[in-house]
Amino acid sequence: MGIEEYGGGQSQTDVLVVTTNDVPGYKVDRVIGEVFGLTVRSRHVGSQIGAGLKSLIGGELKGLTKTLVETRNQAMDRLVEQARARGANAVLMFRFDVTEAADVGTEVCAYGTAVVISPRA
Repeated sequence: MGIEEYGGGQSQTDVLVVTTNDVPGYKVDRVIGEVFGLTVRSRHVGSQIGAGLKSLIGGELKGLTKTLVETRNQAMDRLVEQARARGANAVLMFRFDVTEAADVGTEVCAYGTAVVISPRA
């Protein structure tokens, strides 16, 4: 597995997603409101067994890491889709929240504030 399989973040899109309160050189024209993307993933039996064995000897659980990256990317894609559908061209204060979902999987929520921004004059 190459390092590119462990990366995340935004691919080319018409909706800018940032973790900051503002975007340098831009002004917020309109605040649309909170948007989020949610997904819940369960781990398959094979990865759980492999993770259990790996935990005995230590080291990174690469299969679980890859699954979490894919899950976070899916949640982020859903956030961008929701922001776009509501007319936003940016999401400010982007964050992830990750929790266990009833001991059957992992819930990942990507959230932020959808806004319309434009370059400062």
